[in-house]
Amino acid sequence: MTAQIDHDDYDNDFLKAILCDNKRVAMVGASSNRARPSSFVLRYLMSKGFEVMAINPGHVGKDFFGAKVYGALADVPAPAEIVDIFRNSEAALGVTREAIALKDKLGIKVIWMQRGVRNDVAAAEAEAAGLKVVMNRCPKIEYGRLCGESGWMGINAGMVSSRPKKLAGAGSFQRHVLRSDKADE
Repeated sequence: MTAQIDHDDYDNDFLKAILCDNKRVAMVGASSNRARPSSFVLRYLMSKGFEVMAINPGHVGKDFFGAKVYGALADVPAPAEIVDIFRNSEAALGVTREAIALKDKLGIKVIWMQRGVRNDVAAAEAEAAGLKVVMNRCPKIEYGRLCGESGWMGINAGMVSSRPKKLAGAGSFQRHVLRSDKADE
């Protein structure tokens, strides 16, 4: 069983381990509309080497920027290590319960609820089932913050460095990559 954690204050090592050790994401509520946050997060995660499987029942069989679209979590191929929930807080409980039921079949290890999404009942049930839980956070923002990428935009990443940040070309994502401490050895 995973230990209960403070869902208001995540440890950087906890988040970094999730983002470094799990590279297959099932994104529930993905969109092809470039103006939607889920679309931007989907494209960003793919640019960082994540394999994203979009879940949107209205677009089954389509392709969102290279991510195949499925109708339900049960339809995605294993493994789906992270279930990223782009639904409201009430809907997060149902998605979490579905993920718990499929965790062994799909290899689910993490329930990640996007910014503005928090469901403490869902978190407790997921943790009791042995899953890690992140609520009210965005993996794109956390990834950028943890690898120092967000510092060039003037965002306080909680890191001090004398190295200037190198900017990517217009219209492209920064090429900073988050690495686990294991890669440093």
